[in-house]
Amino acid sequence: MRRAVSTLVLSFALLVGMPAAAYVAGGPMQTTQRILASSNAIVTGPGERDAKLAALKELLRDFLDTDALGQKSMGKNLDGTTAEQQARFFALFRDLFVRTYVQRLLLFDAPDFAFAEEEIDGDRAHIGTRIVTPRDRFSVDYDMERTASGWKATDIFIEDVSLSANFQSQFAKALSKNSFDDLMDRLDRKLHGKKKASADEG
Repeated sequence: MRRAVSTLVLSFALLVGMPAAAYVAGGPMQTTQRILASSNAIVTGPGERDAKLAALKELLRDFLDTDALGQKSMGKNLDGTTAEQQARFFALFRDLFVRTYVQRLLLFDAPDFAFAEEEIDGDRAHIGTRIVTPRDRFSVDYDMERTASGWKATDIFIEDVSLSANFQSQFAKALSKNSFDDLMDRLDRKLHGKKKASADEG
């Protein structure tokens, strides 16, 4: 189930070609459309896989507010941690989320789709989309916030299930058995593999 949710979350990045609409220039809907179109241009354009992955990582760092996602995902488990521990977590979470996201982008063909509602309330917005694949139809919605550098996604919902809540459940389960630092070490190994053997072992 967890793998299926991740697949659905990541597939939305291939949405492109949405006809122009009367959305505010630089607003949340237009920002989402621009990022999705750019993602598809990278995925379908020329170049090697590694180059595409690097380009997608760079693009999506400006769209996904991984600090906000990480804060929601870890929740109260950040209470009592040091500034150094928190900095390590946010750095690892950003790399984990972006890497997981972009590694799946090249696995999908562009589905049929439609943008649904754009709801704006001050500096917050909710963007609704519908994705239609040959076998299914599902919703992918985004909570967004206005920042100094533009609108950023702070949570993603698949069929009304929050991605940050999904991460929160996984982290809570892991922390019920391991310390915060143990979890960070596990995330580090997942991202970067085992540490290199020391020189005297070589």
